[in-house]
Amino acid sequence: MKKHNFYAGPSILPEFTKEKVAEAAMNFAGTGLSVMEVSHRSKEFVAVMDEAIALVKELLKVPEGYSVLFLQGGASTQFLMAPYNLMKGKAAYLNTGSWSSKAIKEAKLFGEVVEVASSKDANFNYIPKNYEVPADVDYLHYTSNNTIFGTEILEDPEVPVQLVADMSSDIFSRPIDVSKYGLIYAGAQKNLGPSGTTLVIVRDAALGKVERPIPTMLNYQTHIDKESMFNTPSTLPVFACLQTLKWLKENGGVEEMQKVNIAKAKLLYDELDRNKLFEPNIKAKEDRSLMNITFIMNPAFAELEKEFLEFATSKGMVGLKGHRSVGGFRASTYNAMPVESVQALVDAMKEFESKH
Repeated sequence: MKKHNFYAGPSILPEFTKEKVAEAAMNFAGTGLSVMEVSHRSKEFVAVMDEAIALVKELLKVPEGYSVLFLQGGASTQFLMAPYNLMKGKAAYLNTGSWSSKAIKEAKLFGEVVEVASSKDANFNYIPKNYEVPADVDYLHYTSNNTIFGTEILEDPEVPVQLVADMSSDIFSRPIDVSKYGLIYAGAQKNLGPSGTTLVIVRDAALGKVERPIPTMLNYQTHIDKESMFNTPSTLPVFACLQTLKWLKENGGVEEMQKVNIAKAKLLYDELDRNKLFEPNIKAKEDRSLMNITFIMNPAFAELEKEFLEFATSKGMVGLKGHRSVGGFRASTYNAMPVESVQALVDAMKEFESKH
């Protein structure tokens, strides 16, 4: 039976990526060794790192004056590295979910945090609008896509200060104007590669402004100077990311991904808006995520939740159970998710509706 992988992370990867990783796990670049057992300073792996960085710059149209890094520690480490390196005294944060809340907690260790807006009052089921960002803050931090709650900011915010963004779950899903950002970071395990590495894009001129001493490993400049090789990078995850980047380029880049992602999300949201048994968590259509589509049973049919999950599982669908803080269901439709899997879920929902 074909499996339809809706897990939120670690999540679905392109078949191309998995095949290339499987090959390299046994014989990497003709060395006769696994990519997991070669030196990160070997010419073969240095070529992998160089090509991955070049493709990130190409696909996202990264301007001159930015460095691209592959680090470790996940986005959670970036929650503290961002203010450690960029916050001179005060920064603004938009609170749209669990991950931005965690980022705010870390930032408060380094200075004054201005929470410009929050959707916590409604369990983060919308994106705040019409908030003001003080002109005297060092940056505005936001989380572009909220995997748990199913909201997404689909355009770069227009604010009078540089942006810092956690794009862990929607990086490479749409074009972005990198020039508006002092820093972009993304854990790989949702839309780029397996867990174990974190993509960082940082404006060089944004660094070196704080007076506090920064520990060596937490200083972006350390990793820029050593080209992501200050300590041993995650060789297999970086190799896998390179394969996904190649796949992205071969399939039309982020512009084409955006078109496909909009079509996939529309297919499922249209069914959720039509089907009497289900309802989407996010009512404001402009706030709905294209990456993580959250939904529940219509309250009148709440007793059918377990039955539907079992029914969908019998059809080969995995990872549909919603996060415990939201409940219900979550269908993660990242770049690698084929439209056929989304159609299979829609068909299952229609069939389940016909039974009840």
